[in-house]
Amino acid sequence: MFEVDALSRSGLAPVSFVLKAGEALAVRGPSGAGKSLLLRALADLDPSVGLVWLEGRERETIPAPLWRRQVCYIAAEPGWWADLARDHFPDLAEARNLAEEFGLSPQLLDQPVARLSTGERQRLALARGLALHPRVLLLDEPTAALDPNARSLAEAALLRRREGGCALVWVTHDPAQARRVAARLLWVEAGCVREISPDLVEGRESA
Repeated sequence: MFEVDALSRSGLAPVSFVLKAGEALAVRGPSGAGKSLLLRALADLDPSVGLVWLEGRERETIPAPLWRRQVCYIAAEPGWWADLARDHFPDLAEARNLAEEFGLSPQLLDQPVARLSTGERQRLALARGLALHPRVLLLDEPTAALDPNARSLAEAALLRRREGGCALVWVTHDPAQARRVAARLLWVEAGCVREISPDLVEGRESA
């Protein structure tokens, strides 16, 4: 269970919701509305106020590095800290399996990150997040850089984790994707977040 009570930060009004294990929330709204701010606040990457619990434990009682492994934020433009892709994974054998799950050749792990395409880096960032075995995945447009086949593979890999009990908070501008990955929807506009019926959103997003 992932519980959020009156969480707020600069640019984001208080938001509350409860997400059960294996449940998914799609997050939509215009560009610049505060969707990424919400994910970063949930991940405790930026200063915020309010309460967040994971499986009954308050965030403030969990060391920040451990929290960010369990509540894993995958940015729209992921960062890299080592030259080779393989050096971002704790277990190379698992990394190879994850690469294949996302339709990538395991040999890409031996390549410098700078030589990979945008789509390859995005899929490896998703694989890197899954390698942490998080309880909650915070996904910021995780398939925006992918072609339809790669997008389908990525969606399938992420939804398998949801079936295994991982909760998902998934930012997307694609209404069809929002319907595929989640039964619930958060709408973000001008820093205000509210849960609404997915049927009420069609035609509202301006981005």
